[in-house]
Amino acid sequence: MTCRLPLCLILGAVLPAQLPPLREQAAIQQEWLRLRLERTLPALMRAHRVAMWVVVSREYNEDPVFFALVSPTMFAARRRTIYVFHDRGGSVERLALGGGSQGGLYQVYRDGGRELVGDDQWKLLRKVVDERNPRNIAVNISHTHAFADGLSAGEREQMEQALGAENRAKLVRAERLALDYVEQRLPEMMPRYQEMMRQAHGLIGRAFSNEVIQPGTTTNHDVVWWLRQQTVQSGFGTWFQPSIRVQKPTATGAAVSFLSEDGPVVIERGDVLHVDFGLSAMRLNTDTQHMGYVLKDGESDAPPGLRNALEKGKRMQDHLLARMKPGHTGNAVLAEALADVLDSGIKGTIYSHPIGDHGHGAGPLIGLWDRQQGVPGRGDVPLRPGTWFSIELSARVPVPEWNGQEVFIGMEEEAHMDASGRMHWVLQRQERFHLVR
Repeated sequence: MTCRLPLCLILGAVLPAQLPPLREQAAIQQEWLRLRLERTLPALMRAHRVAMWVVVSREYNEDPVFFALVSPTMFAARRRTIYVFHDRGGSVERLALGGGSQGGLYQVYRDGGRELVGDDQWKLLRKVVDERNPRNIAVNISHTHAFADGLSAGEREQMEQALGAENRAKLVRAERLALDYVEQRLPEMMPRYQEMMRQAHGLIGRAFSNEVIQPGTTTNHDVVWWLRQQTVQSGFGTWFQPSIRVQKPTATGAAVSFLSEDGPVVIERGDVLHVDFGLSAMRLNTDTQHMGYVLKDGESDAPPGLRNALEKGKRMQDHLLARMKPGHTGNAVLAEALADVLDSGIKGTIYSHPIGDHGHGAGPLIGLWDRQQGVPGRGDVPLRPGTWFSIELSARVPVPEWNGQEVFIGMEEEAHMDASGRMHWVLQRQERFHLVR
């Protein structure tokens, strides 16, 4: 790989960390699950005044919260799995009416050694509820948040029939319980997540180098599939197809399309490159966008106009992070940050999102790329400490060296809100263009 040493170190392209063996990964994830069930869940149930939470899943039709409640060796629900969480005051009781104990973290009900199925599960649920007599029973139904809308229509009908009229009257839609549980990150997850970010930065650094790109020959599709192949060979998965966009100075000054699905484009000297790339491992996900430049003969860096454009993108990041405060809604943060961007004379768009168990994670949206007036419902959720965010945004900046043609600067980097409510980069943001020689 051709790379100046300081830039490689900044972007993590030197000796990126490797994933531990699968068995070790599973042990780490199991400890995270224990902490979430013993530390995170009770606090959230009490914060949202939920006495009992019932999560119902069927095989291959799992509730979105299901995989945040089960061991890393659990890949689907067992037939039907009903989890019941009951706040007894001192602790939260965890019951599995079907399925396994998840490494001893749940009390499992069986029928003479056999798994419970069908009506037996619903009858037992009624018995469990009657015996505990909770003041309310939270279920996952939501018109707004997919993460809190996991109870299917068929399961809801059967559950309501089984519970009887008195218990049905106790059913509540505690949307924020499911949403906040999936959103909340453990501090113990951060070191592993930082290693994933180093790997993502390292692969992008290699992709935007002469190891992969030969100007005049290599296409953007070649780079995309190199990233996919390296992702698999490095032991990772991904949650979306990477994209490589190529921008060239043109006589017409045509702007790049945000959702371009063009055919292969040959990468040539003087081109600006943009990558959107994510890794998945240990039920965690990354989402990164960086910029690259293909040097012309005799150049040692990108032209000043392009470097200025990148600086404007970084200034937008600074504005956004400064406005991200606990208790502020995503829509409020968006409006304040966009006002700061406008005052700075930057033409920009903000569309940031939580990340963690899912790429587009549970929690407050801070804009969508095509919804800069705010996002009703999903943008009305307040920011909370312990959340990870993809700081995703873009600037369009005229470039003098391109006769005033705009360049699209798309940037995305993970950040987190600590317990005190301060924002920090998970690793580092991109400071300079990746350079292809």
